[in-house]
Amino acid sequence: MKSVLLALCIVSVSFPALAINRYNVQSMSCAAVQQAVNRDGAAILRWRSTRNPSLPIYDRYVRNGLYCDPNEYAQRAYVPSSNRANCLVYKCADISDNLLFDD
Repeated sequence: MKSVLLALCIVSVSFPALAINRYNVQSMSCAAVQQAVNRDGAAILRWRSTRNPSLPIYDRYVRNGLYCDPNEYAQRAYVPSSNRANCLVYKCADISDNLLFDD
């Protein structure tokens, strides 16, 4: 039994952690930003606030809804890039935020 537990521990340690790539989008063209997210499936995109340049802003962006949790969907979002103020990307949003309720 001890050998089985030891083997499971070794196997679990040998798998690398799933890392997510991070990109500074203000140094990339919009096409490069979109290509990076599509290639990676999900990525952290970051930039500096226009109101306070010492403040970094970042979030996780995805290729499509398959990279979101089951209760989320891929919602349109925009990030600044080197050649566009509003570069179209997608980020996960809660489905309940998108529901319309009748009175």
